[in-house]
Amino acid sequence: MTMENIESVLQESRVFPPPADFAKTAHINSMDDYRALHRRSLDDPFGFWGEVASELEWFKPWREVLDESEKPFFKWFSGGKLNICHNAVDRHARGSMANKAAIVWEGEPGDERVLTYRDLHREVQRFANVLKSLGVGKGDSVALYLPMIPELAIAVLACARIGAVHSVIFAGFSADSVRDRVQDASSKIVITGDGGWRRGKVLELKSIVDEGVADCPSVEHVLVVRRDPFTEGFPCSMQEGRDVWYHERAKTVSPHCPCEEMDAEDLLFLLYTSGSTGKPKGIMHTVGGYSVHTYLTAKYIFDLRPKDVYWCTADVGWITGHSYIVYGPLQNGATVVMYEGAPNAPDPGRFWELIDKHRVTIFYTAPTAIRAFMKWGDEWVEKADLSTLRLLGSVGEPINPEAWMWYHEKIGKGRCPIVDTWWQTETGGILLSPLPGVTPTKPGSATLPFFGVDAAILDAEGNETPSGLLAIRRPWPGILRGIWGDPERFKQTYWCNWEGRYYFPGDGARRDDDGYFWVVGRVDDVVNVSGHRIGTAELESVFVEHPQVAESAVIGVPHEIKGQGLVAFVLLRGTDSTGSDTLRSELNDLVSKRIGKFAKPEKIIFSADLPKTRSGKIMRRLLRDIATGQSLGNVTTLADPSVIESLKTKYTD
Repeated sequence: MTMENIESVLQESRVFPPPADFAKTAHINSMDDYRALHRRSLDDPFGFWGEVASELEWFKPWREVLDESEKPFFKWFSGGKLNICHNAVDRHARGSMANKAAIVWEGEPGDERVLTYRDLHREVQRFANVLKSLGVGKGDSVALYLPMIPELAIAVLACARIGAVHSVIFAGFSADSVRDRVQDASSKIVITGDGGWRRGKVLELKSIVDEGVADCPSVEHVLVVRRDPFTEGFPCSMQEGRDVWYHERAKTVSPHCPCEEMDAEDLLFLLYTSGSTGKPKGIMHTVGGYSVHTYLTAKYIFDLRPKDVYWCTADVGWITGHSYIVYGPLQNGATVVMYEGAPNAPDPGRFWELIDKHRVTIFYTAPTAIRAFMKWGDEWVEKADLSTLRLLGSVGEPINPEAWMWYHEKIGKGRCPIVDTWWQTETGGILLSPLPGVTPTKPGSATLPFFGVDAAILDAEGNETPSGLLAIRRPWPGILRGIWGDPERFKQTYWCNWEGRYYFPGDGARRDDDGYFWVVGRVDDVVNVSGHRIGTAELESVFVEHPQVAESAVIGVPHEIKGQGLVAFVLLRGTDSTGSDTLRSELNDLVSKRIGKFAKPEKIIFSADLPKTRSGKIMRRLLRDIATGQSLGNVTTLADPSVIESLKTKYTD
């Protein structure tokens, strides 16, 4: 990987101060307070994080806040004993919040369930005892392959309660992906469902698990949960001696199960990266630091209040779901919305109907979803009452400015602050983000570091530079503790630059005159055109500025003169995906005006869709393979594999 600086091609001058009414009641409501707290978190991390940790309940206090003696294998709150399930469930279920809604769930067909904190406490204990009855104990690995139903959150919390290590696998991955993850973690139990709904179709999860675990000798049982506990569910085959129905075993166990006292550095979960290249990495997160980090980021970045109804649209199968559906919000005693289905099922207005119906106040979603909403048209938004919203969030890849503005104007009605958050599976929680009552926002910028985060942009020698590689110069509580079974890969992947002194997330970034961070995308997604190294995220933002464009993906292809040329794949708003030569000319002119003639694409291809994972991530690697005629490999984990053949045809036309 080259360490040359990345040029920034876009400048954004629009600034939006925090709404005055929001700032009045925000947890943190002045820039002076933010700067003082941030400075203290860096100058006195032991005192700062010790005070934050004290807001949670511990069975035994820690000896030391941070142990750096075996860098980069940091330890937080060494010697302390706690349980994240206790802090997310028990402490709310025993007091005045017992009857407060913890989870408000809606299925794609429209069925609903509400669990109070008392209900959640009971169901988590019952699930924990079912796991114990199957021989699961502290340190055992449990794989979960479930739809977005309450039992997914319940099972995660039940594992944490008894000290089992959960490994959630997104219920859209193939049998091969299930096998890879179960084998790597030597999972003892796999928890799955009889089925789930996605765009009106039943997901046959059990059959995928059956195929996936056929060659996994570590698996002793497959525990099967009915999606609907009040019906006979979906038919599925059960292997005698191995497979167990959850609802049947649950009748035989007690609803009372004490929390295991966990050491702060005990392993809480493994979460595997998608593995689009090479073997999937089992990212390791431990109990203490992760608890503290997710608790504080959820509290301050989403400005959580007792009456908030909070909805993060991610799946619990991703880190966003772990940190900001389950652990972060529940540790803060929030009411969390969970939704099973797709954003356009049965029609593109579903998300807005859910916000209206459940009176959602905080909405956290991904740029790829926002661009899809733009494509589907404003009329779907205008049918719903979104007046309860008070805060919006963005998570995933960098959000392009025009999508940010649409989100601000159409969803937030110009009155809701937007927290554009940057973080990773590996970071455990948010590292860069506005604080909604404090930070003036700029469309497309994640703005400033969160408390305890010492972020910088560096060149190859470790010198600060306005544009280059993003680096984090000191550990934070939620930092990953390694890659499961491969400590050397951990060091080579994240500590490979600057003599291993700083964490390297793999992203390029720039910093403006106000000190704001602008993440320009993965270093792997940088193109070198006529000597100019440019992040594809900024190039893609130029195309989306055109009023007819909803989304784009830009890749570099070999060019005998320029070194690399550009190919742009463009999705249009509305139902027409054919485009025209006139539109191509307009887009080329826009690129020339905003960046320069050197960046005009060699090809602009209009398409009805792009190759995306089921989490919405655009697979640019596959676009590069199409353009260069390379073998595409396994595409079964894509949301719509048929897109590939369509794009191959369009590219060669």
